[in-house]
Amino acid sequence: MVRTESLEHGIAEARQAAEEGEIPVVMSGDGLVGQVGGVLAETDATMGIIPGGRGNDLARVLGIPLEPTGAVAALANGNTKQIDVGEVNGRRFLCVASCGFDSDANRIANEAHLVKGNLVYAYAAFRALVAWRPARFTIVLDEGEPIEFEGYSVAAGNSRAFGGGMFIAPHAELDDGKLDVVTVSEVGKLRYLKGLPKAFKGTHLENDEVTERRAATVEIRADRDFAVYADGEHLTDLPATLRVLPAALRVIAPPGPLVGPPS
Repeated sequence: MVRTESLEHGIAEARQAAEEGEIPVVMSGDGLVGQVGGVLAETDATMGIIPGGRGNDLARVLGIPLEPTGAVAALANGNTKQIDVGEVNGRRFLCVASCGFDSDANRIANEAHLVKGNLVYAYAAFRALVAWRPARFTIVLDEGEPIEFEGYSVAAGNSRAFGGGMFIAPHAELDDGKLDVVTVSEVGKLRYLKGLPKAFKGTHLENDEVTERRAATVEIRADRDFAVYADGEHLTDLPATLRVLPAALRVIAPPGPLVGPPS
C-alpha cells in the first residue's frame, strides 16, 4: 500500500507498479482514477478500482460496489473489461469532459472543502447559476460543419455519469469508440435549475434545450475563456480537441452491462 502525496505521485507509483508487472489498484475518486487510467492506457497493464472519492462515477457505471468490501470482492473475482479512453488536448480522461457552466460548477465544487459528500455538487451548481451568463459555443463533430449555439455547456461523455451520479450522457458506452456529446442551449435560470435533478435519472434529454449527438472527434470553442474539466480535474482550456482511444485500457470490474440511470 502506498499513501499518495499528490496526483503526480500517485501516477508515478502506478506507472512503476505496472512496469514491474503488478496490478495498480487505485483507492480514490475519479480524479486520480482517471489520471492513472490515462497513464496505463495503450499498455498491457490492468487497473483495479476501490471507490474512495466524493463522486466515484466511473466505478458507479462499471458496477463496482461503492463500499470497500464489495469493491475488494470484485477485485478478487478478477473479471476484466476493455474500455475506451478519452483525450482532450493531449490529456487523457475516463468519464466526461465538459466546459461552460460545468467549468464554473467544477471549480466551486473543488474549492468547497466544508461541504461533504454529493451535496457539494448541488451546492456548486446553485452557486454557479447565480453568477452565470450565457456563452456562445461552436462545436465540430468528426470534421463536419460547425454547429453554433448560445447556452450553458458542452459535455463529451466517454462514460455516462459525472458529478456524483448525474447521468449526463445516459446512452454512452465505454467500448464503442465514440463520445456522446450533450449540449444545453439557452433557457431561463429557473428552468435550468428545475432540469438539474432530471440528470440523475437521465431524463434531462427530454428537454428541448438538451441535445445529444455522437462522434469520435470533437472540437469545442466559445466566445470567452473556459476551463475544461474531466474526472473532476482541470485538464486544459478552450479551444479544445477531443478524441477517443478505442479499447485502450483494461480494468477489473464485475461482469455484465454498464450501469445506467435509476428507473
